[in-house]
Amino acid sequence: QVDLMESGGGSAQTGGSLRLSCDVNAYEYTLYCLGWFRQVPGKEREGVAALDSSGNTRYADSVKGRFTISRDNANAKSTLYLQMNSLKPEDTAEYYCAADPIFWPDCLTTRLHYWGRGTEVTVSS
Repeated sequence: QVDLMESGGGSAQTGGSLRLSCDVNAYEYTLYCLGWFRQVPGKEREGVAALDSSGNTRYADSVKGRFTISRDNANAKSTLYLQMNSLKPEDTAEYYCAADPIFWPDCLTTRLHYWGRGTEVTVSS
């Protein structure tokens, strides 16, 4: 069991910033992948940023240079962050954090096993 709970969503104007947080409790698991994903109604969920247990990061092309994923520690209880700068209206979506103790060759996959409930981000022009 891995518990994930997002917070920090809200509204921002174009060019603004928001920081999302995800409280992670992995209990007895050691997590291999942690990531942020987003979904707009009527569209498929997409990967935004991911982090593996070695600290390697991967970003969707649409957010490179604007978003930064980080984690405060590698313990069972930790917080995953997504710093979002230079926001655009197309960043408007429900944002989810996800995690998996199983190895994935690419952590930016929607096939991760554990998911939070999401937090809404709205960017106005």
